[in-house]
Amino acid sequence: MTLNQLRAFLEAQRLGSFTAAAEELAIAQASVSELVRRLEDELDAQLFVRGSRRLALTTAGQELLPYAQQVVQAADGGAHAVRSLGSLGGGTATFGMPRNADYYLLSSLVQTFHKRYPAVRVRLVGQNSAETAAAIQTGEIEAGILILPIDDDELTVRPLLRDEVFYVSADPSHTAAPVTITQFATADLVLYDAHYGWKDPTRRQLAERAQLAGLRLEPRIEIEHVESALKLVAAGVGDTIASGAVVASDAFPPGLHTARFAEPLFDVIALAQHRGRPLSNATREFARLAEDTIRELAAPESGDRSAVPLITRLRP
Repeated sequence: MTLNQLRAFLEAQRLGSFTAAAEELAIAQASVSELVRRLEDELDAQLFVRGSRRLALTTAGQELLPYAQQVVQAADGGAHAVRSLGSLGGGTATFGMPRNADYYLLSSLVQTFHKRYPAVRVRLVGQNSAETAAAIQTGEIEAGILILPIDDDELTVRPLLRDEVFYVSADPSHTAAPVTITQFATADLVLYDAHYGWKDPTRRQLAERAQLAGLRLEPRIEIEHVESALKLVAAGVGDTIASGAVVASDAFPPGLHTARFAEPLFDVIALAQHRGRPLSNATREFARLAEDTIRELAAPESGDRSAVPLITRLRP
């Protein structure tokens, strides 16, 4: 049973003759008759009562009709969806974003994309980078922006920019000089991303440094969001870390002080996708816009940057 056979059957039923069906399908009348005959042979049943002025369905034809309609409609719908996806007239973009996406100007990305491609659905998942990587690996999402390092099994990862991470305190004496890993390990720390803990890419880097120095990092308070951690630091509860994009934002509380690490620490923002799965056109275009937005953040490295966040564009 083929789609061509079912199409011939449906058009003959709808129009009442093989001749009219042939004109509609732009094929010869003999071809329509042959397609229906082969279908009848395969089903071992007569589908039409022939001989009258208008074709009429037999009982077998009436039984087949709703199923044939469903199959052809589904095939036509699938073909339309794929063609729409190719022209970005439809489809769905599935993409992972870091929870601090707003600090990298990604909040306007959906508006820009929707304005350009109003017929495309968008599914954005905001989560920790470790979770984003896992979701891409399992196929839950197609691609995403994340922070390195992550476990990159089965992933293609393209670094876009690096953003320096700073030590943050309400006490200026804590930030008078670059902070060593020993000083960091002995501080009263308020660290965010409590759910993922040391799997979080930034905290993972710090944990590795502490391990090499024979130290353990034991935060006084763990909390989920960087904004909450900064509020506690502003209240004098302890010290924390924050990326340059966060430090430079309006959300950074007044009165807090920053210092670089003695061994500079960077978040590397990257675009990731599954190595073995091509992106849909919708997600590919969304990823391209996200990459352009991220790269535009990078400022030229000139002048005195000792007191400002360091965001550096990485070569494609």
